[in-house]
Amino acid sequence: MKVIAKPIEMVAWFTRDGCPNPVRFRFEREDESLETIRIDKIIHKTIEKLAGNNMIVYKCQSQLNGAERIYEIKYELSTCKWILFKM
Repeated sequence: MKVIAKPIEMVAWFTRDGCPNPVRFRFEREDESLETIRIDKIIHKTIEKLAGNNMIVYKCQSQLNGAERIYEIKYELSTCKWILFKM
């Protein structure tokens, strides 16, 4: 997987205790077009502390161009921002 670390727009639902569950996201490609990816499966979810900021890391799987792809997205708890970290 290659580190991308781009901000993304996320559609997610939250549990009653405030834990986010991502559904789909949109990001800007290198040619400035927008791509939307639906999250088929969340493989693993962990909490990490990066530079003093607590983040929830999701390892996800989706169908992209007819192939299964695995990638990582991060949710920064203090700023409520989503990041496509690895793809």
